[in-house]
Amino acid sequence: MKPLRDRNPRQRQRSDAPGRQPAAAAGRRAGPLPEERLPLILEVLPDEDYALLDSGGGRKLERYGPYRIVRPEGQALWQPAWEAAEWDKADAVFTGDTDEEGMGRWRFPGTPLGETWPMRHDGIAYLGRFTSFRHVGVFPEQASHWAHMAGLIEAARRPVKVLNLFGYTGLASLVAARAGAQVTHIDASKKAIAWARENQEVAGLGDRPIRWICEDAVKFAEREKRRGNSYDIILLDPPAYGRGPKGEVWQLFEHLPGLVETCRDILSPRPLALVLTAYSIRASFFAVHALVRDAFAGMGGRVESGELVIREQSAGRALSTSLFSRWVAR
Repeated sequence: MKPLRDRNPRQRQRSDAPGRQPAAAAGRRAGPLPEERLPLILEVLPDEDYALLDSGGGRKLERYGPYRIVRPEGQALWQPAWEAAEWDKADAVFTGDTDEEGMGRWRFPGTPLGETWPMRHDGIAYLGRFTSFRHVGVFPEQASHWAHMAGLIEAARRPVKVLNLFGYTGLASLVAARAGAQVTHIDASKKAIAWARENQEVAGLGDRPIRWICEDAVKFAEREKRRGNSYDIILLDPPAYGRGPKGEVWQLFEHLPGLVETCRDILSPRPLALVLTAYSIRASFFAVHALVRDAFAGMGGRVESGELVIREQSAGRALSTSLFSRWVAR
């Protein structure tokens, strides 16, 4: 999954003018806002590890290594470019409820595949799994963020600590660890943590410093703030709705602002970046952009926001998957 070059037809590189400013409202951070760059469209192109082969009619045809998979895709409002015969070559098809958190089943038109199957990303081996929530253990569009993060870690030429909140099956954590970072991986699901640990062994990165912690992301971040712990890079990949291991409820619109503020507080004195991705929400990237930019008032740096998209192989259409906003120190 190799990210294409950044596409940003209009780039704004400015910060609020220095000097005397009106007083900030209570609860709002004071100081000049960071520079901004938007809209920024980060694209992933087809490669040998992953390809969006075709899409349309509310579905997408993907290739993970040698396997073709069909899954629902509400954003694919257009019609498929390929004939049905190409879609019929799929090795696995997700059926059932098409909601993001809807339960469903997998159908195998040919030889049934096992529950887990080997996949790769940029030389990192990991396990795919056919889940009842239509996911397979990886979000390919995140490759743009992973490459950017790895570049920051390698360029720092010093020990770098990464906090991966809502870390899921661990691919971002493995990319960071391979680049040389010390990683703390947080997820509320014991199954996801077990899967992530398994991926670390499959990837041959068992000796890399990764802490796997099953915990509520908000509680963990708040506890790290009280303890005075800090990180150089923080990844935030929250769901629209979720539950913690002790039944804690996560509502993105209600809890994200506070978590972003806490994450700023636990960035190190020499921070590199905070990356926020948001899926399946009724909002514009301008909303998360304003949230992050406000939270990082007085920190300098730049806030870059836009969409993550996957470029289709069949007709070259761009499938938008999520919104993002990231603060980078420079």
